[in-house]
Amino acid sequence: MLSNYFRILTPQVTGYVVNSVEKELRDSISKKTAVHDVAVNQAAAKKLAVSEKKDTANYDILVKKFIRRIDVSKQSFASKVAICGITLLVLALIGGFFMFLMRQTIIVMSRHIEFDQKNEIYRHYQLLDVNFYKTHSTGDLMSRMAEDVSRVRMYTGPAIMYLANLLATIGFSLFFMLRKDALLTLYVLAPLPILAVTIYYVNTIIHKRSEHIQALLSNLTTNAQESYSGIRVIKSFVQENAMFRFFNNNSESYRKNAINLAKVEAIYFPSMGLIIGLSTLLTIMIGGLYVIYGRHSTDMGTITEFVIYITMLTFPVSAIGWVASMIQRAAASQKRLNEFLDTVPQIQNPANPADKNIAGNISFREIEFIYPNTGIHALKNFSLDIKKGEKIAIIGRTGSGKTTIAQLLLRFYDPPKGKIFIDGIDIRQMDLQHLRSQLGYVPQDVFLFSDTVANNIRFGLDEQKADMETVRQAARYASVDKEILGFANQYETMIGERGVTLSGGQKQRISIARALIKNHEVVIFDDCLSAVDARTEKEIIDNLYRYLQNKTAIIITHRIFSLFDFDRIVVLEEGKIVETGTHRELLALNGYYTYLYEQQQETKEETENSMGNGSLKSDFQRPASDF
Repeated sequence: MLSNYFRILTPQVTGYVVNSVEKELRDSISKKTAVHDVAVNQAAAKKLAVSEKKDTANYDILVKKFIRRIDVSKQSFASKVAICGITLLVLALIGGFFMFLMRQTIIVMSRHIEFDQKNEIYRHYQLLDVNFYKTHSTGDLMSRMAEDVSRVRMYTGPAIMYLANLLATIGFSLFFMLRKDALLTLYVLAPLPILAVTIYYVNTIIHKRSEHIQALLSNLTTNAQESYSGIRVIKSFVQENAMFRFFNNNSESYRKNAINLAKVEAIYFPSMGLIIGLSTLLTIMIGGLYVIYGRHSTDMGTITEFVIYITMLTFPVSAIGWVASMIQRAAASQKRLNEFLDTVPQIQNPANPADKNIAGNISFREIEFIYPNTGIHALKNFSLDIKKGEKIAIIGRTGSGKTTIAQLLLRFYDPPKGKIFIDGIDIRQMDLQHLRSQLGYVPQDVFLFSDTVANNIRFGLDEQKADMETVRQAARYASVDKEILGFANQYETMIGERGVTLSGGQKQRISIARALIKNHEVVIFDDCLSAVDARTEKEIIDNLYRYLQNKTAIIITHRIFSLFDFDRIVVLEEGKIVETGTHRELLALNGYYTYLYEQQQETKEETENSMGNGSLKSDFQRPASDF
């Protein structure tokens, strides 16, 4: 506001200077005229003095005081022009200073808003349930946090700043123009209604196309992200060209729509230039006619002021289109952000959560569960009691519902029917973070971060400040310590994205170490040994047997670990418990478990025979009678 106020004084001071020049010229001419023209010259001078007095009466109070001081001081013409020139420079500096303060305030504020909004979105992403991430792509999530938040920042920063600037400039200009000459102002501003209609029409188009372009950009980001993550699969199937064509098609669609939007936005600036040019032309033409015919007491100073006012209005009026475009884009982006921010997590904390420490007694009561996004009936009337310190194996084929048990226990989902109790408390009545922080979990889908080996193992700790000996002990339990020591930087070796620099077995064992370092009373292993060889598997099982003393353990697998002395083995098929008992008891039943075991034995024998190692049998190949 102050910046524009001091800038708007410039036309008035300039108009005064022009009138002073005109007066000086008249005085110079009058001295050279004949004596018989004195009366005429005196009348003209008197008329000019009245006009000047009327003009200065419409000036701002600061300008009037400035003119009064100059007139009283009886400065020479050259001094008067020099003082006015210096004053214009000072006004420009003061206006620039306040503009600097405005930019510092608004732009810095917009960066803080961007910071808070990104944090808010990230926190909300963390609260959303697992099912949300199954139905929304990572690229879309990233696009909304990066591109959409950036567009909203452009509104809270530059758009607001330029909007305030143009409103102040237009307001001050119109106020002084109307005070100076209302009729001339109406003539000069006559083209503005055309501008208003143009802005309204173009903004409607921009708003619709901005939403569509943001959706296309989200698809493009998702496509790129999936290509980078799955680059090994793409290369192994020699699909680089096919993926490029797919990306190119998406990119081409985005390009065409973005160019079409740019063409629409390009209408603004030529329109602004045309309208400003018409206004300037009308000012000079009509104002000139007024001066020539001596109407409305218009003088050269008035025309000069109006031309400067129109020039000052050029950028604000031109910026209307730019600001309108930013507002429309920000509105489209905020709408996309609100779609996720308004999403209510299906898994929520109770009003008064229990935060009791877990001892390890777990009970599943008549659980029915159907995955909402696929409709798969994963568990059917599932009931199971696990006492503190028991080691339970849950075995079954792929798709039998094994992993669902772990996900329900961790409250990634809530079953629509049935309840799960830990130490007699319904887990839906427990604090969600407190529950998960007391469960050691090794997921089936191993995920490692782009960090050091040590920090990936420490990830399970709240403070991530475990000393190196604790980290190494967890790695020893997972039988990966020796291999880590063989790395170039040992535990400080950087792991690539998702553990790409490690083998499948190394990733699984580091994931196991990450769960074991927490040292909790309940540990869940979800098919975590599928990528290790038989010898390493035996070593890990021996280590786990020692580690899991007095702890409750649930080991989910599609393979039979005959070397581990489980308290019970639960056999699942199509979401139902079909058999339960110890290894010996289940083999004696000669049922489904025996069938799975014999299939596993046959598969291993065929594999080793094909490798020429038929004489080397592991403990997994011993006949059923040995157990």
